[in-house]
Formats: sequence, C-alpha cells, structure tokens
Amino acid sequence: MTPEALERLFESVKNWGRWGPDDERGALNYITNEKRVAAARLVRDGEAVSCSLEFPVLPGPDNPTPAQHHMVMAGDAPEASGVPHLETALDYIGIAFHGMATSHIDALCHVFVRGRMYNGFPAADVKSTGALHNSIMAARDGIVTRGVLLDVPRLRGVPWLEPGTMIERAELEAAERAQRVSVAEGDVLLVGTGRDARRAALGTWDPLGVGLAGLHPNTIPFLHERRIAVLGTDCFSDPMGDPPIEAWPVPIHQCCLVAMGVHLIDNLELGRLATACSVRGRWEFLFSVAPLRIERATGSPVNPVAIF
Repeated sequence: MTPEALERLFESVKNWGRWGPDDERGALNYITNEKRVAAARLVRDGEAVSCSLEFPVLPGPDNPTPAQHHMVMAGDAPEASGVPHLETALDYIGIAFHGMATSHIDALCHVFVRGRMYNGFPAADVKSTGALHNSIMAARDGIVTRGVLLDVPRLRGVPWLEPGTMIERAELEAAERAQRVSVAEGDVLLVGTGRDARRAALGTWDPLGVGLAGLHPNTIPFLHERRIAVLGTDCFSDPMGDPPIEAWPVPIHQCCLVAMGVHLIDNLELGRLATACSVRGRWEFLFSVAPLRIERATGSPVNPVAIF
C-alpha cells in the first residue's frame, strides 16, 4: 500500500469524537454491561487458560532489555526481617515492558500520528511525568468481554507462519468460516501466527533482523467494521521484515491505537489457547485482561485469561 492509500485509510477509520471530545476509552466503549453478561454465558466447563508469556528475565535476541527479578529476603536468612519470630521471603521485580518479549497492553497514548494521539490529543500531553490523556487508566476496571481466536496457521495447515508473512483480510474471513465463528462488536480479537511453536522448535530470533508475521494493512477496515474493542496477537500485530512504508512504519498500531482507539495486546502466548479451542471445537470464550492501575502509564504488563 502507498503512503497516500494509508493516509486515506487512517482518515476513514477514525473514531475521534464518536464518544465525545473528552473520551479516552476508545473502542472499550463497545463493551457494554450486556456484552459482559453475554460473554459470561460462554463459560461451560470453567477451565481457565493463561495467554501470557513467562516473565522475561533472560536476555535473548528478542529481549535485549530483560526484566529484573531478585530476592530482597529469602529462606536462607529468615531472621533478617528484623521482626522477632517472623520468617518471610520477599522479592523485587522491574520491567520495561514495551518490546517483543513481554505480554503487555498498549495504552492509547503509546503511538502518535503527526503529533496527535487518539481523539486528537497532542503528543506533547505525554510528558516526562507521564500521559495527561489516554493512559492505561482508561482500562483501570479491567477488560472483560467475549474473546475470539482466529488461528491462521491452523487454517493454512502449517505449525507456524514464517517471519514477515502478512495475514490479509480474506484470510481472517476464511478463518471465521472454517472455525464457525464471527467477530462481533465489543470482542477482543486474538490472531494467532504460531510464534510460540516456531520458538519452541527453532529457538528465539531477532524480530528486527529476521522479522515477524503480522496483519496486512488491508485488515484495518475489517477491524473497524467489526467494531472490535481490543486486538491481541502472539507477535506485534504489524508484520516485520519488509522495508516499512514511508510515514507508516507500523500501520496496524497507528490506525488501531490512534485512529480507532483500539487497545493492542502484544506478545501473547496463544498456543495453549489454540489447543483448548481445538479440543472443544469452539473458538469463543470469556476473556479477561487486568492492566495494572498505573497513573499516566503508556501500557502495562498483563496476564490475560480465557475461561471456557
């Protein structure tokens, strides 16, 4: 797609002003109380499936800034608490969660287009002290709704998609038909590429150098028309590997976060979920995401859970 085509596409899917000039929730507004109640009715056997990667403390090609986890107090010196007879263990964690190794949600202040973020707020409103608008606190009460997984490797009959592969709109629609499910308003749409299976078989790789599978820009109208609330993938949503389009290096991020107000969840572990769906022959479930309540933050690590 040309830069001019993406410019037109960006303008055509804008939700700015749809929920008022001060709105910071974006497409989360599609999730109504009635939608949550309907999603809860999808729970039948009660099995819960985590869709998060492990806390990424080990450096690797996809994790140049690993998370920190160390003990503050441990069982080899329980008396160190300073409180008589109190034996305890304490630890510390720290993380720069944006990147390719941590399961995290992007707030609507994470990406800008021409100096603006969702609903027209200026990029300058994200200051050294944090975001004045569109922070992750828009999801402070959690995201609970119907989740739908579209398993593209299953559709193609392969264990994974090779880095750089682009998933087009027609393929998302074909996956819906094959799985007998339709993406609807207020859903969390999860798109699997088999990244976890490839990692297990071949080891980790550098996403910037080797690439990642992702969604073709022609899927953007599909996401807009279906009025999804959140988009999640086991990769980065945008494909990586080919030279970027001028002025549109990450069109899925730019159009979802900035134009539509659709929060993105990156680096999910969708292999376990795909197995659970395949066993049951159904690809819809109750889905819950609980970001940390961090004032002015551009996102949060998450451990999303699907419940069958």
